[in-house]
Amino acid sequence: MIGNHSLERLRPTIPFQAAMLALTVMLASAALGLADRATRQPIADAVAADTRTSLAQVLPTDSYDNDPTDDVIDARDGDVPVAVHVARKGGVPTAVVIATRARGYGGEIGLVVGISRGERVLGVRITRHAETPGLGDKIEIAKSDWVTSFAGRHLADPEPAKWAVRKDGGAFDQFAGATITPRAVVAAVKRSLELYRREHATWFALRKPS
Repeated sequence: MIGNHSLERLRPTIPFQAAMLALTVMLASAALGLADRATRQPIADAVAADTRTSLAQVLPTDSYDNDPTDDVIDARDGDVPVAVHVARKGGVPTAVVIATRARGYGGEIGLVVGISRGERVLGVRITRHAETPGLGDKIEIAKSDWVTSFAGRHLADPEPAKWAVRKDGGAFDQFAGATITPRAVVAAVKRSLELYRREHATWFALRKPS
């Protein structure tokens, strides 16, 4: 057992200080590990709940009997990673929801695009953004109904050249003082439809209902 006098002599030494530093690091790491384990599941549950809410807003409730939150495929739209949630009824794919992103004026915009098996947009919702309040934030359903203008559209409605905001000769409204934001969302929805057309057969074959 080390006495107080011996401890006082050891404290200034490099080996003692190194040992104390190592002990401090070990204790800190253990505390962080416990905190991570304690918060990991609640965070995962919150993310799953947010995802489920977003999917429910762009999928008709009678179009599926599986859980599209869990029936998900990782894919890519060019250099953009996307999550493809497959809706099924009786084991048969009926629609997908593509969780993708676009580059807006204020940074990255997250959105989900529901697409029917027949290649029509079922709905679009914004999941995150940092656009200017009162201008670009009108992409939110809580701020305006602009995002509902995609429902029922497909790659031939409007024609491909018209998949743009009116300022660019397209069919979709822009916002006064905020063209970049709606332009980015329109482009992302069109890309999602194009991606679905190219890849849906592969997606449906990849994931079989259990």
